[in-house]
Amino acid sequence: MWGSVSGLDVFYPILPDSAWIARAVPLGIRTVQLRLKDADDAEVRRQIAQARDVCRDHRCQLIVNDYWQAAIELGCDYIHLGQEDLAAADVAAIKKAGVRLGISTHSEDELEIALAASPDYIALGPIWETKLKAMKWAPQGLERIARWRQRIGKVPLVAIGGITPERAPDVIASGADSVAVITDFMTAPDPVQRIGMWIDWASSARG
Repeated sequence: MWGSVSGLDVFYPILPDSAWIARAVPLGIRTVQLRLKDADDAEVRRQIAQARDVCRDHRCQLIVNDYWQAAIELGCDYIHLGQEDLAAADVAAIKKAGVRLGISTHSEDELEIALAASPDYIALGPIWETKLKAMKWAPQGLERIARWRQRIGKVPLVAIGGITPERAPDVIASGADSVAVITDFMTAPDPVQRIGMWIDWASSARG
């Protein structure tokens, strides 16, 4: 890990491959998640390494979804795990490697499980209905953000699901530290231009 930056940024895009990271991170992104799907081990490692190098060059935090062993071996900043992945992961090995850990939550029970792992951030979603990923959970709403904020204390809180630049200020005002986004820009006519709008919002939100 290169240690040039620390902490999550207020805008946290989720991107599907290293090519997207190479395209988007130089625009000014400070935190990004690589969420690879259906790739073999060699491809996973190749893409994580490429994403890591781009993020290193641009002082951006890289969060790797799911592939915790490769993320440790390749010196990444963060690992993000869903509840099923968390159950199968070696949390002690992640901690020993000094890689920070984020965990998804959708219910009170899942929050208890996540907090027991002493995560470096908690994610809550979906805040609103999201169209890009089928979710078995009903929209959480802004009130749940405020409740999670009270429950988790100083642990950073990431909100995800159906968030737009117009909705983002209310999400932050409700207690989230960061908004994770994918659908809003991936479904836009010009995703790169829409990411630019988010970067402008993040700049103003940082004060």
